Amino acid sequence: MHSLNLVAPVWNGVTKSIRDLSSSVAPKGSQKKGKRLLQFLADRFYDVEALREYLLQKQVSKVHQENRSFTYIKERYGPYVAGAYFVLKQGGAVKFQGQEWIQSSGRRPSSLELLSFQAVPVESVDASDCAINYEGLDNLLALKELQSLSLQRCPHVDDWCLSRLYQLADSLQELSLAGCPRVSERGLACLHHLQNLRRLDISDLPAVSNPGLTQILMEEMLPNCEVLGADWAQGLKSRPEKQSQDTASPTPA
Repeated sequence: MHSLNLVAPVWNGVTKSIRDLSSSVAPKGSQKKGKRLLQFLADRFYDVEALREYLLQKQVSKVHQENRSFTYIKERYGPYVAGAYFVLKQGGAVKFQGQEWIQSSGRRPSSLELLSFQAVPVESVDASDCAINYEGLDNLLALKELQSLSLQRCPHVDDWCLSRLYQLADSLQELSLAGCPRVSERGLACLHHLQNLRRLDISDLPAVSNPGLTQILMEEMLPNCEVLGADWAQGLKSRPEKQSQDTASPTPA
C-alpha cells in the first residue's frame, strides 16, 4: 500500500515537469511543429512502405525472369540443351545419358557449351535450392526421358507445380520434394499419376499437417514406390513405452 501512495505524486511531478519544459521551450507554435513532425513521420512511413513494396515487386520480377522459357534455345538446339541450360543457370546440376554430372560453375552458362549434347537426353536433374516455379517447369517437362528429379528445398515449388508432373509419368522414377515449404497434402495427391516412381522423398514438409498419415496414404497410392518421410512407426512405438514407464513408476507415499 505504501508503494501505491508514492507512485501518484512522483508521476504527477514528472508530468508537471514535462509540461513546464514543453511550455518553456516552445510556448508558441508548438502545435504547428507537432503537426509538421507528424507529417514528416507519416511521409517517411509511407516511403518505407513504398520501398518495401518496390523491393517485393522487384524480387517477384526477378523470379519471373529466372523462370522464363528459353524458346530460342529450344527451337535452335532442342529441348535437352534448353532444359540443361535452364537448370545450370539456376545453379543446379544435370546429367545426360551416359555422361558425368555437369554442375553450375557459378558463371552464366553458354548454350554453345552444351551443343555436343544436343541429341543426348537428360536423365537426371538436381535443382535443389533453385528458384524454380510453376512457369519454370516448362523447361523441365520437355525432358521426356527424365528419370530422376530433385526439387529439394525449392522455395517456389508448390501444389500447382506438382499438378504438372504428370507429364513426366512415363519416365520419372525418382523424385525428391524434401524441405519444400509450399508443398501440402493436396499437391502430393496429384502424384498418383506417377506410377513408375520407385523412390519418393517427402520428408520435412512444414505445410503437411500429418506427415505419418500422409506417408501411409502415399505408400498405398504408389505401391511400387519407396516413400521416405516421417518415421511414423517409431513414433507409434514410443508412446506406449512411455505410458508403461509412467505406470510402473512408484507413486509417492
